[in-house]
Amino acid sequence: MVEILYFAWLRDRLGRSRETFVLPRDGTPSVRDIMDGLRRRGGAYEEVFAEGGGAIRCAVNQEFATLDAPVRADDELAFFPPVTGG
Repeated sequence: MVEILYFAWLRDRLGRSRETFVLPRDGTPSVRDIMDGLRRRGGAYEEVFAEGGGAIRCAVNQEFATLDAPVRADDELAFFPPVTGG
């Protein structure tokens, strides 16, 4: 299982700040695979994760990650909008 965290407008659109996601038994999914699984739930998930998430950024275990990054059991996966500094 993976703990998924949602921040900012993703949290607002999905109506939750976190959830647990059950990984498939075989293979190691990527962040993209998990996003696709969430998108297939439909409703707000489909809207948020449409076409690979577009402007969504992610982190695995509090490290910025690409959509191709592997996600393993007991990892923490966070989704958030792009951030700017100044």
